[in-house]
Amino acid sequence: MSKAVRLDVMMFLQFFVWGAFFVPMTSYLQQIFAGEENLNTIIGDVYSTQTWAAIFAPIIVGFVADRLFNKEIINGVLQIAGAAMLWWCSTIVDSPTQFYWVMMAFFLCYMPTLALVNAITFQNVDSIENDFPKIRLWGTIGWIVSGLVVSQSMFGLFPIPVLPGVEDAGSTNLPLRLSAVVGLIYGIYCFTLPKSPPQGRDNPVSIGKVLGLDAVRLFRNPSYLVFAVCSFLICIPLAFYYARTYDFVEKMAFGSDSAGVMALGQVSEIFFMALVPFFLARLGVKWMLLVGMLAWALRYALFGLMPSNSAMLVLGIVLHGICYDFFFVTGQLYTDRIAPKEIRTSAQALLGLLTYGAGMLVGNLIHGPWGDYIHLDPTTSEGWAAGAAEFWLMPAGLALGVSVLFFATFWDKSSAAKGNNAVAADSTTA
Repeated sequence: MSKAVRLDVMMFLQFFVWGAFFVPMTSYLQQIFAGEENLNTIIGDVYSTQTWAAIFAPIIVGFVADRLFNKEIINGVLQIAGAAMLWWCSTIVDSPTQFYWVMMAFFLCYMPTLALVNAITFQNVDSIENDFPKIRLWGTIGWIVSGLVVSQSMFGLFPIPVLPGVEDAGSTNLPLRLSAVVGLIYGIYCFTLPKSPPQGRDNPVSIGKVLGLDAVRLFRNPSYLVFAVCSFLICIPLAFYYARTYDFVEKMAFGSDSAGVMALGQVSEIFFMALVPFFLARLGVKWMLLVGMLAWALRYALFGLMPSNSAMLVLGIVLHGICYDFFFVTGQLYTDRIAPKEIRTSAQALLGLLTYGAGMLVGNLIHGPWGDYIHLDPTTSEGWAAGAAEFWLMPAGLALGVSVLFFATFWDKSSAAKGNNAVAADSTTA
């Protein structure tokens, strides 16, 4: 098996493990903790474990993987330990607190591996610019396939019975166990990956650099400060989508096909990823970012105002390509171009800390109590129909407010924010 194929398989398994259980987990939590008064808060707390772990993950990667052990070995050990945690979670049915802490243990194992697989790839390809996007694409494919397997349907269009005798798998512990088994296999497979020894043994240890804090100096640029603040703020409503969309569309329209239907979001992501250079050249950074933010507001408005319209729910899911690619991918490109070469890695780490770390953490700590405050009953279609407007229009308003703030205050006229120059810069580095 060639090195490239081995890395493709690594990426596929990496995101299959995450996608298989993470998307439908809300539905399962409702089944096992249905009698709890603060059910929505429990759901929000469990999903916050991923964001807490995202904040601490860089320390593990930045110190252990860069200085002590081969990256493929660390990845293998963490995947096997994570698989054990997921299996343990699948056995917990009467203690939200225990489920929370075991899930926290899983994500403390898993989140560092997201950076590890990138580092392993970077260390074993001839051209990062040319080879990495092709390999990373297999991660998105892995997430899509996991949704099709759990839903046993081809995007909800027709059945694919890959789990004989199992119905509505998303509402059971099967996704957790599926991820655990695949995670164990993946962990063992990691020991066969290309050798990726530490590359920073001689460098001084700096927690600030690991967390990207040495890139804080970018905030001296008023435009980048606005971008950073808005990136943090837009990820607060983002958390609502990842944690609550599955059980919403499950109850309102798609039932056991929901994981397959939601995989359309990743298909859209692949499609719009290919269009980013085209739109970036014509719109520039400001309008790309703004369109991405407004897409979040539109998605939640569709969910809140037309919860019983399955076509509008699908449209909201398919908007994921614009929501993610136009904002996050464009933001990463903008960060890479605005940052001096010596702190580009730190700048990306800081951006990740602000978005998938702090921003989504706040969002996960908000959507649960918000659901309980409005007395949302997420266990029935009637409950969701009655509470959809109040629940979803709140993040829609947040996203719209951030969009207005960004439009009014972001005025970067540098070449990094201009579409034609940005694309030209990309082509020269490739």
